[in-house]
Amino acid sequence: MCTRAMESDCRIPMACLRPRILALHALFWGLVSLRVFGAALLSDEKATVAVTAPCWQLEEFVVAKECSACEGLQSKTIPACSQTGFVEKINCTKSNRDEYKSCRSTKMEEHLFWKFEGVMLALTVVFAIMVVARQRSLDRQASDKVRRQIESI
Repeated sequence: MCTRAMESDCRIPMACLRPRILALHALFWGLVSLRVFGAALLSDEKATVAVTAPCWQLEEFVVAKECSACEGLQSKTIPACSQTGFVEKINCTKSNRDEYKSCRSTKMEEHLFWKFEGVMLALTVVFAIMVVARQRSLDRQASDKVRRQIESI
């Protein structure tokens, strides 16, 4: 049980138990879980729509052309371009068919990595500023409390 005088002894700050904060947390985690489970459901739907599996899933293949970005016309005519924007041309060995397979480019992966690093750095700065501001506020409250105790003597 937390009282105002012993608020620092609480494991969960009282400010976190306000209805508005709880509603924001519920909304945030609801959106996160919706995005995760929604992506899983969409990938399941895409898997069930395809009746015939591509030859590269059923047999061995050789990469005829390395992973490259889809051009304007390719992105409209080749369905594999819509997934990542990059495709590689493959040749299935048994059926001797040429097909396109979606792939992830190293440039795209590097871009996503640096984007992630930038976001993490920005969040680090924001939370460091928040920690410093909170510490100053707590220090101010503690010094005011000590000052009031000294004045009451």
